[in-house]
Formats: sequence, C-alpha cells, structure tokens
Amino acid sequence: MLRWAIIFFVIALIAAVFGFGGIAGAASGIAQILFFVFIVLLLVSVVMHLIRGRGV
Repeated sequence: MLRWAIIFFVIALIAAVFGFGGIAGAASGIAQILFFVFIVLLLVSVVMHLIRGRGV
C-alpha cells in the first residue's frame, strides 16, 4: 500500500510539473489517503504484535 501511495505521489509531481492541476490534485489526494491508511494498518499491526507477545 505504501508503494501505491508513492506511485500516486510521483504521478502528482509529474502532473504538477506539466501544469495539469486537476490531475495533480486528485493524485495527491489519493496518495494522502493511501498513506494514512498505511499508517493506521501499521499501527494496528504493531499493537497486535505487542498484545500477542512473542510467538512460539
């Protein structure tokens, strides 16, 4: 998921350089959403790992 966020961020940068403001804004928004979803899933994973402790 982080890979997709980075891909959309790069698309937003390229679109902004070429002057496509609408596309750059949309790609930037998608990248932000994916990044925050990634962060939430990462935190849930870390908390679950800490709750379970070391596996056998």
